[in-house]
Amino acid sequence: MCHCLECQKRTGSLFGAQARWPRERTTIEGPSTAWQRTGDEGHTIEFHFCPVCGSTVWYRFMDLPDVIAVTTGSFADPDFPKPQFAVYDNRRHRWLQRPEGMEVD
Repeated sequence: MCHCLECQKRTGSLFGAQARWPRERTTIEGPSTAWQRTGDEGHTIEFHFCPVCGSTVWYRFMDLPDVIAVTTGSFADPDFPKPQFAVYDNRRHRWLQRPEGMEVD
């Protein structure tokens, strides 16, 4: 889970949620529209959006070329495992409770 202000703006929600896999274990199919931004700590991320509805579907961290992040909402599965790790917790909306046992950076 990322609580940075950019993820809040990108998703229109309180945070961005993702699941990460090794690139060699992922298959990406279909068209996407890409957009890059540099985060607060200087790392560049390339986001891939559905060219029809504009939803973020997957992204990659330019300094982690062997990792693909897929937005957990793209799975449309309410039983998808809960997040294990949160970043930018200092920007989390104070009324939003973290899942129990979550590691925070």
